[in-house]
Amino acid sequence: MPSTITTDVLVIGAGPAGSMTAKWAAMKGARVLMIEKRQEIGSPVRCGEGMSKSWLPEVGIRPSSRWINLEVEGARIFSPREQAYVINEKHAGNEVGYVVERDAFDKQLAIDAGNAGVDVKLKTAALSLLKEGRQVVGARVKEYGETYDIRAPVTIGADGFESQVGRWAGIPTNLALRDMDSCLQYRMTNVDSDVRYCDFYLGKVAPGGYVWIFPKGDGLANVGIGVQCSQIKGPGEARKYLDAWIANHPAYSKGKKIDMVGGGVSISPPLKQTVADGIMLVGDAARMIDPLTGGGIANGCIAGKICGEVAAEAVELRTPTKEFFQKYEKGWRARLEEKLYRNWIAKEKLCSLPDEVFDKVIEALQSIKLEKLSVHNILKAVNQTHPEVTREFAELL
Repeated sequence: MPSTITTDVLVIGAGPAGSMTAKWAAMKGARVLMIEKRQEIGSPVRCGEGMSKSWLPEVGIRPSSRWINLEVEGARIFSPREQAYVINEKHAGNEVGYVVERDAFDKQLAIDAGNAGVDVKLKTAALSLLKEGRQVVGARVKEYGETYDIRAPVTIGADGFESQVGRWAGIPTNLALRDMDSCLQYRMTNVDSDVRYCDFYLGKVAPGGYVWIFPKGDGLANVGIGVQCSQIKGPGEARKYLDAWIANHPAYSKGKKIDMVGGGVSISPPLKQTVADGIMLVGDAARMIDPLTGGGIANGCIAGKICGEVAAEAVELRTPTKEFFQKYEKGWRARLEEKLYRNWIAKEKLCSLPDEVFDKVIEALQSIKLEKLSVHNILKAVNQTHPEVTREFAELL
């Protein structure tokens, strides 16, 4: 193993945002190396496996039966009294449209990156960043027990929710407890799910979050929960909430758990800074997850395309600076930031609402036809019948 290898763009992390960034950088002419600390891209799965589909053409992803389990009509949002509000998939948000096999989806994006010319190293973990003054010039890595340096004028941090790369670069990525969810999900068989819908249950069944059901067909479904970390009082509490919900729903209490995954999800506002000299952050590492839904695949891929294009341009012009990377900063913010920030404000308010208010919101929505679903339009609709509910949301109206 050489003590140093060189490339134009080093991408740390081979999730959707990393693979998308790598692919577009390579397509624009850069030499790209993507490293992944695990031995298998996409595993273990830490995802509800639901995602919207309207954004796929924008980033060059072709739908495939290799990774799509099910195409759903929309979503049902259940109030604490379990009154349902039905939304079509077009308006249902970042997690509704397809139910996917996430490991197969991640692998497909890595295949697309490889076909674009990206080199990939598995079981290769970043240990630290290489710096010359303030400029990041690559990373020290460990591959199969051997340590060496990868030097690159552009480094991309796509290392997910627990991102170390951002911290090493001096980019503030800390999260408050109220801006994190503790999540747990079972894959269950022998359940009765309506395969037309992804279901979401609100209220005290999941404090500060929700219970979700993503059907996968043939009596199979992902049944999960997110609970706001600031509302957790002890270890294993998310699991207790989820088990209690399942026990109270015969369609699921008769089911069998065949898989379980858990982890943290950021529900924070977007980072104020995602670039520094020689480095850009993308996807979950840049806190691009929707704070209201917890969905991050679409945002990470959309930002990844922009990031890859800017990375290749910086290599070509020999300008891998924080100033030049403002092109990426401005690009992804113009596309995503307003919705992310508005949904964070909405999340902050919703987390404090009692169950009876959630009931009123769903009741109001059931009686009104919304042409376009957004936080703003929902609040306007609720304001017509329950103005007392929307006083806390004045800034979003």
